[in-house]
Amino acid sequence: MFEFKDIEILQDIVKAGGFRAAAQKYNLSQSAISARVSGLEKKLGILLFDRSNRQVRLTAGGLRFLEEAQRLSRARDRIWQELTHPGELSGTVRIGVAETIVHTLLTDMLNKLKDDFPKVRYELSVDTSGQLAKSLENDEMDVAIMLRESVPQGAVAAPLKPVELKWYCPETMELPDKPMSLRDLASHAIVTFPKGTPPFREVESIFAAPDISQPALHGSASLSTVKHLVAGGFGIGVLPSLMVKNSMWNEQIKEIPVSDEASLTALHFVIAYYPERNREIGAAVQEAAKLFDHNDR
Repeated sequence: MFEFKDIEILQDIVKAGGFRAAAQKYNLSQSAISARVSGLEKKLGILLFDRSNRQVRLTAGGLRFLEEAQRLSRARDRIWQELTHPGELSGTVRIGVAETIVHTLLTDMLNKLKDDFPKVRYELSVDTSGQLAKSLENDEMDVAIMLRESVPQGAVAAPLKPVELKWYCPETMELPDKPMSLRDLASHAIVTFPKGTPPFREVESIFAAPDISQPALHGSASLSTVKHLVAGGFGIGVLPSLMVKNSMWNEQIKEIPVSDEASLTALHFVIAYYPERNREIGAAVQEAAKLFDHNDR
């Protein structure tokens, strides 16, 4: 059987990139660290490190062991925290958010959490809701703010206020006197959310009518890039209205009035977590997010 110390040593070897640096941390000889790793490999019956070249790299089996062992370490830390310091969060909390959240409530939410839990360190990931769901399901993050359509099975999902999607163009673009129709919009290149996301699929579907020419539809995982491209005249774009309203950049874009047929479904974000693993921090993030969830800012 292995010890938690073995897990810590493996983590330090990987982080430091070698046995020597890890040995220095523990004030041990390199041979002592190497012997400990060899002993662990013998117990497990697998090779943890590929020693075929000078660079220290985990084998596939070593990577799997370390990932599973780190889960045990986090569970140990959580149990210790809950039993010895009830109601006091500490350690590292991994939060994943969709980019829309970065441009809306993230900063206020984190400032609130920082004030309430000064001993906590935050590790942030910004990704598509689909990727956030996979990371949450695989216990690679503790809480995620994502589109409700992507919440993995078994996770708690607390809703936030809907965020409207609007059409935008460069401020210098001349607009007609009446709202633009689908046919009007289709005459422009369109840039928006990445392919495979609900907003991209909806934009794609509304131009599926046979009497409408298919527009050039471009997707980007970075909404900041979408906004920059629209401002630069690359095309018109679909963006969360709250993101545009709250933007601190000077890129000049304006909303395009559109007909009802071109109106898009609002985005519904939720705060998702698994209560059996992260009930306390999940509830804390939910409280802080809802406190700053204002669509009239």
